[in-house]
Amino acid sequence: MPPAPGDREARRKDVSEAVWQVLADKGFGGLTLRAVATAMGVSTGMLMHYFPTKRALLTHALDLLEKETAQRPRRARPAPGLATVRVMLLDILPLTPGDTARNRIWVSSWDLSLADEGLAAEQAGRYRRLRATIRPHLETARDLGELPAAADPGRLAAAAVAFTHGLVVQALFDPAHFPEDVQTALLDDFLASLAPPG
Repeated sequence: MPPAPGDREARRKDVSEAVWQVLADKGFGGLTLRAVATAMGVSTGMLMHYFPTKRALLTHALDLLEKETAQRPRRARPAPGLATVRVMLLDILPLTPGDTARNRIWVSSWDLSLADEGLAAEQAGRYRRLRATIRPHLETARDLGELPAAADPGRLAAAAVAFTHGLVVQALFDPAHFPEDVQTALLDDFLASLAPPG
């Protein structure tokens, strides 16, 4: 007999918490139905009422990760333009233990997403949304004269995301060489390089 809607929603929340625990402990490589069931203290058969396949579990985990990322505490937005772009990019970098854990989970998801056309499309959508949130602030920066008049905000948004995620990967693999102050200084150098000549 299937659980009542309220029970099902409560159980799904328990499953989400267990998925998050497994992701934090083992990354996407260790995310299996058995690992989640073990974290919940239930059978894999019970878990399969909610996620009949591993792909369904992975899709839920990525959605959960996106939600957790969107709801994390963020720095206050300062003056419009590049100052706001700076804090948006700082919010992406692994500067705190929580941000480091979240970035480790994201990076561990890439391999799985590259091997699955549907998951890859969802990841591409996430990157499009990220670029779209940064672009208006780059447009403002251009209008304020913080960027060259001919600057293309769409290209700069792509460059900013590419730079930031490249720095994320280096900081995750070599944290001793990329502590918080180094990451921040490199980001500031990148943003300074966008300024108009003179």
